[in-house]
Amino acid sequence: MAFAARNLSVLSYANGFTLWHYTTTDNNTAVIAGNYFNAASDLVRKGDLIVANVDTGGTQANKMYFVASVASGVVTITTAV
Repeated sequence: MAFAARNLSVLSYANGFTLWHYTTTDNNTAVIAGNYFNAASDLVRKGDLIVANVDTGGTQANKMYFVASVASGVVTITTAV
């Protein structure tokens, strides 16, 4: 699959920081492979955190991603924990 904007929601926002929630049937490998969140580049900012439920159709896992950068429509994330 690919990123689905309808599955991204704000949990909290304060002082220019947003804590997001995202859910997907994609596994962690697919999400961190690169360019996954590019379609959300107009929403997320550097320093935001995304709490994600991944692989919801299989062996579900909870992950946290750090938005490392957003530039020219490219969102770079790293695993936060």
